Amino acid sequence: MAYEEFTIEGRNAVIEAFRSGKTIDKLYIMDGCQDGPVMTIKREAKKQDTLVKYVAKERLDQISETGRHQGVIAIAAAYEYAEVDDILAAAEEKGEAPFLFLLDNIEDPHNLGAIIRTANLAGAHGVIIPKNRAVGLTAVVARTSAGALNYTPVAKVTNLAKTIEELKKKGLWFVCADMDGTTMYELDLKGPIGLVIGSEGQGVGRLVKEKCDMTASIPMKGNIDSLNASVAAGVLAYEIVRQRMS
Repeated sequence: MAYEEFTIEGRNAVIEAFRSGKTIDKLYIMDGCQDGPVMTIKREAKKQDTLVKYVAKERLDQISETGRHQGVIAIAAAYEYAEVDDILAAAEEKGEAPFLFLLDNIEDPHNLGAIIRTANLAGAHGVIIPKNRAVGLTAVVARTSAGALNYTPVAKVTNLAKTIEELKKKGLWFVCADMDGTTMYELDLKGPIGLVIGSEGQGVGRLVKEKCDMTASIPMKGNIDSLNASVAAGVLAYEIVRQRMS
């Protein structure tokens, strides 16, 4: 199947996309555009909580594939996002304790794709990503996931810390990958669990980390100080899988 990240260009096309309920990841608007159609687009974007970036005309010209952007370009997800409740329902249907991946600060599409692939293979019920400071479901993500995106639902939330709080009320608890955490082999990782992974550089944000019940570190013997985010996700996920199977 062909993966594409749709760029939707031109005022009418963008208004139409919003009204048809398409998931718009990002909206680029030319600086200083204030006319009627653009104000309509801004209103629609606000309703959907879409990330809006104001950029110079040169930037729009660069992104544009048609050369007829009229000052607006929307980037639509190549895949529809799931709701967090859909992910929990999928776990329930299988009669399994929920196992979720939550990703903070993952901005590299190759990493996101690889993590979704790992989530699928480890039997996780879904992946949750934040709206900001994160990559969405782009064409590169779809390709890197090697088809896993067709099977593993991804939900996008406005506030990861708040989502963790809500999921805790539903009986989940959360383990955060952190180099200063407890060695993962010493932790009890069974039951309904969310695995929280951050980027290599920034790690998991402070607010999100504070919401987690425990932090897990991966024992490392080498000479370099960190694992790539998707590899770390894989190592921790499979410790969770091992404990769930035992």
